[in-house]
Amino acid sequence: MSKVVSSLIRLVFLSFLVVFIYFSERLKITFEYPYYELFDNIYVRLAKASLLLLLLIEVLRLFYYGVIKNQKAPKWLANGATLLIPMIMLLVVLEIAFMFVSQSHEGGLTLASHIWFERYWPPVNSLGYRDAEHVDTTGKKKIIVVGDSYTAGHGLKQVEERYSNILAKGLGNRQYVVYNLGVSGSDTRDEYRRFEKFGVKPDAVVLQYFPNDIEKVAREKGVTPAAFQPYSDLPGRLRVLFQKSYLLNYIYWQLPHGSGATPFEDYARKVYTDPAILGAHLSDLNQFVTYCRTNSIPLYVVLFPFSHNLEKTTQYTRPVVEFFQKNQVPVLLVSSLVKDIDPADRIVGRNDFHASAVVNQRVGEQLSRMMTSRFTKSQQ
Repeated sequence: MSKVVSSLIRLVFLSFLVVFIYFSERLKITFEYPYYELFDNIYVRLAKASLLLLLLIEVLRLFYYGVIKNQKAPKWLANGATLLIPMIMLLVVLEIAFMFVSQSHEGGLTLASHIWFERYWPPVNSLGYRDAEHVDTTGKKKIIVVGDSYTAGHGLKQVEERYSNILAKGLGNRQYVVYNLGVSGSDTRDEYRRFEKFGVKPDAVVLQYFPNDIEKVAREKGVTPAAFQPYSDLPGRLRVLFQKSYLLNYIYWQLPHGSGATPFEDYARKVYTDPAILGAHLSDLNQFVTYCRTNSIPLYVVLFPFSHNLEKTTQYTRPVVEFFQKNQVPVLLVSSLVKDIDPADRIVGRNDFHASAVVNQRVGEQLSRMMTSRFTKSQQ
């Protein structure tokens, strides 16, 4: 009996540790480490796995001494425990296994995506960009590529697969240095602010564009996209389990939620035809045009489409393309490069619609050809 009591006492203390490490925010405690809001640290996961194993050991110990070795244990308890214990063991093993399963996700919402970021997102330089430090730049032409998650390479496991890196390779690393200023969730205003703050005068600028770059301006005008609220389709008491459990979280995000891309397409149609919103947005884009024109710096625009519907992207963003063309800025329409690629191969994964390595390869190579031609002409 004493062994059963000792196991119960240990279970109480372990339960406290479970609350401490799994629900630390409720105790107003945070585990802060570099990029803790994006990365799921391996050591924190190992601590969670160790804690679950200790809990399982105590449960098995209770089962052994409280049921198997206890001749006075009721038959119904023995039968129930015999059925329940293997299920608990299986769930614990699966939970620990899914602590090491990574998967990129569109908005970085999932626990698996946090594991993916910790595993594949580095290198991250001193400025917080997913890029090298670029210390050897003397005598080289400097190209700044600024954009959002498409530029940062969301979903790509290696930075060498990004179009900016393909561009650098095509131009030649001995003559050119390409700075990647991609930040997930960035919009046009944030991109220009970071571009100015960067402090490096470029020989060329590449502005990457995606149809959601207009969101901040639209929000200021009172128009916001309809967005699915994660876990809102679950009963209140279950939400925390699906948020904290690696197994349940993974299963949840493999199922369809919300109503897909249609709401954002409807939103895009509205904001790109609203004169006030579009005018303010073009004014933001004009900051890049003005800077480059004033400093006699070539500006290139790379427009990534909705991967699942190239035609609608072309329709919505036509005013933006016409604005750049009017200002004699070359626009690389990615949709024209990927028409022959199967839609499933244009994206990095089933839950992540960012551009695949194949798409990035084509964009980088085409940009390289465009720049090489322009730089060659300027030297003649």
